[in-house]
Amino acid sequence: MDFALSEGQEEVRAVIRDFSESRIKPMARRIDAQSEVPFDILRELGHRGYMAMTVSKAYGGAGLDAVSYSVVVEEISRVCASTGVCVSVNNSLFSDAIYRFGSEMLKHRYLPPMGDGRANGCLALTEPEAGTDFGAARTVAVKDGDDYLVDGRKIYITNGGFADAALVLVSTDPAAGSRGLSIVAIDRDTPGFRLGRREETLGIRGSDTRELIFENCRIPQTNRLGEEGEGFRVGLSILDGGRIGIAAQAVGIAQAAFDEAVGHAKRRHQFGRPIGEFQGVSFKLAEMSVELEAARLLTRRAACLKDTKQPYATAAAMAKLHAAETAIRITDAALQIFGGSGFVCTPENNAERYYRDARITAIYEGTSEAQKIVIARSLLKE
Repeated sequence: MDFALSEGQEEVRAVIRDFSESRIKPMARRIDAQSEVPFDILRELGHRGYMAMTVSKAYGGAGLDAVSYSVVVEEISRVCASTGVCVSVNNSLFSDAIYRFGSEMLKHRYLPPMGDGRANGCLALTEPEAGTDFGAARTVAVKDGDDYLVDGRKIYITNGGFADAALVLVSTDPAAGSRGLSIVAIDRDTPGFRLGRREETLGIRGSDTRELIFENCRIPQTNRLGEEGEGFRVGLSILDGGRIGIAAQAVGIAQAAFDEAVGHAKRRHQFGRPIGEFQGVSFKLAEMSVELEAARLLTRRAACLKDTKQPYATAAAMAKLHAAETAIRITDAALQIFGGSGFVCTPENNAERYYRDARITAIYEGTSEAQKIVIARSLLKE
């Protein structure tokens, strides 16, 4: 098995790394400190083809493979996790979902503006009483002629505050439970669709995590993805792809924390020598390096399986589980290596930002516990 990136994938990495270092990195602290959505950056990324990467060029996408997509999300997240998740959501949770499950009408309507940076999207699954158990969704879509009337509330929606359209999990047949769910596209300017509270989050502060409210919101039934009642299956499939993006984000955050920890271990002197020469620090760095490379390889493997049209749900769960938990461990270890200077919030210190940003990767798009359920079921099924 060849673990090396292809020439084309290496070129993608080189280009996005240069853009990330020159354009995104100088803004990263401000984005975090001011909870600022990086609109200009997102538009630029769209113009460069990074907002609908795996969508065919025929629909306005870049036509890249999933491995290249994971590389892009990793490189962006290495300098700014907020920008990284904005890109990941627009790609995997909206654009790729429309591309895979939407009608031709929906593809031509939504994908070109998503692909060139004119618009952004989000996925609205979570409700106050429906998180991992999204079969318990209470947002309803009642038929009215050729339309649906949507009523309900979604919470903790990443990109929700600035998305031009949302893919929304609704119940079209409440009596059928999870078999009565559907996913519909709702434009932001639809009457009855309004924004609720913006959440003040621990990390990824530039992503505008928001409550979405629907009150007698009329949309055509043609806005549905797949057949009525397929929302549970479609939603799980969307999350399978999204987990590759979040695994890549976690790897990027972990890489940034690791790089700064190594640099600090070389520069910081105690007892007359660099702290990296002490076994307590050097062994910690060695363990961080191994875990980081394992997380990256698991992420690339899941993306490769998707590219070759092989089953990848379990691989994506493994990648997200390991990458998220690795990011949490590495950012924690990096903060410990920095000592008191890592705990202090200053313009010069990134360690605490990486620590805060890493924590969400084990929660959104399926908690670590949910990933274990997916993996265990794949092991135990007949």
